[in-house]
Amino acid sequence: MAPDQVRIYEIKRIDVEGALVIDGFPSVGLVSSIVANYLIDTLEMEQIGIVESPAFPTVSLVRNGNPQHPVRIYAGHPPADRAGRGADKIVAFVSEFHPAPTIIHPLATSILDWVQEQRCSMLVSPEGLVVEAAAPPPRAGRAPRLNDVKVYGVASTRKARELYVEPNMIPFAEGVITGIAGVLLNEGRRRGFDVLTFLAEAQADYPDARAAAKVIETINRILLRTPLDPVPLYAEAERIEQQLLSIQRHAADRTRGESVTQPSPPMYR
Repeated sequence: MAPDQVRIYEIKRIDVEGALVIDGFPSVGLVSSIVANYLIDTLEMEQIGIVESPAFPTVSLVRNGNPQHPVRIYAGHPPADRAGRGADKIVAFVSEFHPAPTIIHPLATSILDWVQEQRCSMLVSPEGLVVEAAAPPPRAGRAPRLNDVKVYGVASTRKARELYVEPNMIPFAEGVITGIAGVLLNEGRRRGFDVLTFLAEAQADYPDARAAAKVIETINRILLRTPLDPVPLYAEAERIEQQLLSIQRHAADRTRGESVTQPSPPMYR
């Protein structure tokens, strides 16, 4: 396999036609990874596949005695609200590691190829937006105020912009979106496929659980409409944040020749 080649392997074949797809690769403030892992855990999603490339980290994440690939695909059926609205299928691509720059474009296009082949309905990339006015994290003992965090949106198609972005959040009119999300938006526009990016104000120099919690709240309100309890949302996002930090720290130790076999608590099912 060439260094920049990407392959998707399905380990369990299920019907995901019409599913909402979440991009869970690390972003500013680890927003994407926290969002994806929260949904995987809370909605009890099951692993259905992996993404493979020689460019990915040579690591195995061991959870409950089972080795896990660094890039995984999960799927599930979120509960509907009383009116029966919202997505009835959800898929999440998730990783704890930043992809190398050379693999970002082939990775994003391979994901979108798979999403279209499976006839999924749309793809959402949660992101952190670095702004000088972003509020600092709450001090210990102080309840977080999610209303302080603004969420911006951009869509690859006019239909998605008019349906989901303009009525529900501040349109992201000017700026730069990099990485996986940027390529997905460009490819979505070229192909006429609905790709949405929700950007929450976040800090650039540390994981921002509050920004991730606000994006989760936004995705649920607009697209999923599940009866998720918003009260523990921030605490759970913060727990996932700490575990992602632990994984990344151990991986960094590995590059320095130190041991990375320290056990850590389970993060998701």
